[in-house]
Formats: sequence, C-alpha cells, structure tokens
Amino acid sequence: MSAQASHYQPPLDDIRFVQQHWLGAGADWQRMPAHADMDQETADMVVEAAGRFCADVLAPLNGPADLQGCRLEHGRVRTPDGFAAAYAAFVEAGWPALACAPEAGGQGLPQLLDAALHEMLASANHGWTMYPGILHGAYACLHAHGDAHLKQTYLPHIVSGRWLATMCLTEPQAGSDLGLLRTQARPAGDGSYRIDGSKIFISGGDQDMSENIVHLVLARLPDAPPGTRGLSLFLAPRGIPREGGGFAPNGIHCDGIERKMGIKASATCAMRFEDAQAWLVGQPHQGLTAMFVMMNSARLHVGLQGLGHAEMAWQLARAYAAERRQMRAQPRPAGASGPADPIALQPAVQRMLADLRVWTEGMRAIAGWVAHQLDLSEHAPEAAERAQAHALASLLTPVVKSFFTERGFALASDALQVFGGYGYVHEYRIEQTLRDARIAMVYEGTNQIQALDLLQRKVAASDGAALAPLLQALRQEADACEAARLEPGFADALRGWSGHLDALTRDLCARAPGDGPLLARCAEDYLRLVGTLCMAFAWARAARVSQGLEDAALRESKTVSARYFFSHGLLDAEHWQRRVEAAAEAAPPVLAL
Repeated sequence: MSAQASHYQPPLDDIRFVQQHWLGAGADWQRMPAHADMDQETADMVVEAAGRFCADVLAPLNGPADLQGCRLEHGRVRTPDGFAAAYAAFVEAGWPALACAPEAGGQGLPQLLDAALHEMLASANHGWTMYPGILHGAYACLHAHGDAHLKQTYLPHIVSGRWLATMCLTEPQAGSDLGLLRTQARPAGDGSYRIDGSKIFISGGDQDMSENIVHLVLARLPDAPPGTRGLSLFLAPRGIPREGGGFAPNGIHCDGIERKMGIKASATCAMRFEDAQAWLVGQPHQGLTAMFVMMNSARLHVGLQGLGHAEMAWQLARAYAAERRQMRAQPRPAGASGPADPIALQPAVQRMLADLRVWTEGMRAIAGWVAHQLDLSEHAPEAAERAQAHALASLLTPVVKSFFTERGFALASDALQVFGGYGYVHEYRIEQTLRDARIAMVYEGTNQIQALDLLQRKVAASDGAALAPLLQALRQEADACEAARLEPGFADALRGWSGHLDALTRDLCARAPGDGPLLARCAEDYLRLVGTLCMAFAWARAARVSQGLEDAALRESKTVSARYFFSHGLLDAEHWQRRVEAAAEAAPPVLAL
C-alpha cells in the first residue's frame, strides 16, 4: 500500500455535514450568548486546523512510536521521539484551551468542536493522545470543585496545557471497586495534606512532555467511613510551585511502566506516593462527586477513541482494497482488462467496506449529537431546554463510551480481514489500530460497568423516566421523516422500535424488584439495543436532512447508506432485544470454582 494511501486524512466533509446539516448547530449557537459569535465558517476553520495538526504532526509519529515505546530511566519516563515537540506545538496552538471557559483562560468554543478534535487525535495517534486526554476533565473538576488557592495556582496551567494532569484511582487490590482503595491522606496542619499509597495503571503518571504534572488522587482521611463514602479527592503536583519560580520536589515516584498489548507509546505507570504534599478538592469524603465530573468527560472522550479507530480502520481498508488486485470481479466492470481486479469489487469486501463506512459515519453523528447536547445543557437560553439536554447527554454518555468502543474494535478487526495476511504485518498499520482499540473497552469504567450505569443507575432507578428524551427523539424523527415523504420504512422502523424499547424497559423495571440480579444480567445487551437504535435515528435523520443538499453525490451517499443500515444494521436490534428477553427469563449457569 502506498504511503499516500496509508496517510491519515481528516474526515472534514463528514464532520461538516454533521455540524451544519445533521445538527444545524449554527442556529443553536446563535441562540446561546456564549457562542453567539460562532458560525459554521469559523467552525470549519477550527476543525480544518485541528485536522492538519493531526495529519501532519501526529499521524507520522504513530507507527514509529508504537515500535519504540516508552522507557524508564532513573525514575523518569522518556516518551518516544517527537512526542515532546508535538506536544509543545499542541500547546502553542492553544488546543488544550479550546472548550474551556474564558474566565479560566480558555477559548470558550463549543464542546462540539472539541469532540471533533478528539476524534481526529485518536485516529491519528492514540498513544500520544493519552497524555493530554484527561486535561479537559481535570479542568472541569477544578473549575467546579477547586477552592480559590487551587484555581489560582493550578487552573491556568491546566487550561493552557503547560501542566498535564492524571487521574489516580486504581490500586492493585481495587480495580472497578473503588470502595477497596487504601491510599491514606492525613492533615499536615498547614491546610495541606500528606498522602501515602500506591496507584497502578496511571496514564501519563510520568512523562517528559510538560514542565509539571498535576495528579488528582482518591484517598482516605483518618476519619473516613468505609467504602466509597469515605473517599476524598486531592490534588498532588509532581513539583510544588515555588513563589519565586521553579518547583520543589514532592514525594511522588514512578516505580515502573507496563508492557502492554497496545498504545505502547503511552506510559502506563505504577505510582508511589510517600508523604506527598496535596490539597483537598471539594469536600471531605465527597471525592467521587468531584471525580465524576472528570470521569464523565473522560468517558465521552474514550467513546470518541472508538470512533477514531473506526475511521482509521475504514480509511486503511478502503485504500488497500482499491489498490490490491486479486482475481476477477464477477461481473467485471466496463473497460476492465488484465487477469485481476481491485478486491474492492469483490462482494465480500464490498460488504465489509459498507459496514465500516456506515457504522463509522453513524457513530460520528451520534457523537456530535451528545457533544452538542453538552453545549445546550450549559448555554441554552431556557432552563427547560438546558435540563432536557443534560438528561439526554447523561443518558447517552455510557452508550457512547461502551457501544462506540466495542464497535470500533470490531470494525478494526473487520478491516484487518480486508488485508488478508498483510493485515497482520505492522507496516500496513491496521494491526496497530486493532491492538490500540482494545483498551478503550476496559478503561474509564469497563463496558460492563457502563451498561449497569445505563440500565440500573439511570433507567431503572428513574422507573424508566430517564429514557423519555431518547424515545421522544426517535418518535419526533419518525414524524419528520414521514412529513418529508421519505420512504416509509424509516419512519415505521423508528416508531415501531421506540415502542418495543419502551415496552421492554417497562417490563424490566416491573420485574426487577423481585429478581435482584435481573438488571445486571440484561444490561450489556440492553445497552447494545439502545446503541443500535441510536444508529437508526442517526441514519434516518441523515437521509432526511440530505434531501435538500445541492451536492448530489453527498445526497446519494447518505440516502444509500441509510437504506443499507435499515436493511442490514438494524437487524441487530432484534438480536439484542431477544437476548435481553432471554436473560430476563433465566440466569446463565453458575460454573463451579
């Protein structure tokens, strides 16, 4: 495969389609005082600049950095060649501050643009992206819960990106069960605290890209109650800022870096805190309240990683299939000559390429929808609209994290199949995409935990009321498709499936009190069902809004893709519904240990 064919190409046209036509974001921006000066032309300029950075600076580093990896020298992490320079350029261009509030030193641009940036970052170089990946979440956490001292001392440097941040939760004995955390914090008598303990799997726990690192650490105070109710959140910098400049060393050490399946250019560190000076973030014993501000931001970004890998897999597979010649296509295209045709003409490959494109473009629309809801939840002029947008974004965040990352990994695997044996070879890049994609299903809360969050903590806890914004969106889109005289199958499917999902949810909520494990048994397939119906919504809307476009090729592409999803992709919905119903009826056998 040629170097040009393997080069990352930012999907600017489809991002613009989602923003301008699928969402109609420009009209909403005009209604938001915070974004009244934003228009589609400005948004295009921002996204194009982000795409150039990803394609020209980050993508060329991706393969070499995967082979080189990170190394630990005398207790300090050395990142792959070119990473520090790329990060300096990232900071110089102002990308970390893109969606941060102006009063905190940010640019105050919409979350929708930040989502486009993070999709492209993940496509171009997932390993590098891990280092600034938590910055926006750290900003949001400190902006919401930090006291005046923390905001003044740390927030400007985090917003600018000059200081990177980490999220220190996991310990050797405590993975997803945060109630088992043992790290201790004790008051120091000067308003600060001292932390002792160990954390593992800390992305960017140490690196040579920023002048300081701000660790946000969950720990227990001496009077902490047991379990998660006893966790407090602390800010512990690698270097303590001195008044005259420079940093005083703190008791924070990197004891090792993991050797991993993927994202090898990201330093996944084992961290040791020994009498480390720290400051409380938020209230004592309320650490999860503050931490979840950061985790919710991180979960959306992880979902965008799944989308980014799907896009990269689609680009690589499409380019290879167009160049690779094997066998003759039946029937042969007009004017074809020679003993072999591009494999893109083979029906089996066409099916894989169609899946790659349709799922990727559909996920991009849903990602934009959720990001835009975050903007509306904060800046819409009416309180009722803000509340509705917040409810929808909260409902769909675990869906984006889980469904997108699962689908991104599956699509990367399908794309590798297009390459045949060459797909298993590093120089063709798809094997790295597959390896890198797998971790996104695990971190920031495993996909199983996301499913529990959706069904148990959101939908069932509200007796189904939390699902109402999505059901309303499905039904409204069905009405809009009908009014636009779109082929009736789209409207009928949306209306029918909104009824099926509503009835299934009501049944689960009614049966759950008499069957304690029921929701946990059904949660994963329930989330997959919701994700599949979101895709149906995305494609029905794409077909409808594309009808008025002057670009005939784009109009045809969206219409044909929508038909393909409704005839092929939506078949998954019945599968997931039947699995939920089966799990509700009977538990799987418990294997003897």
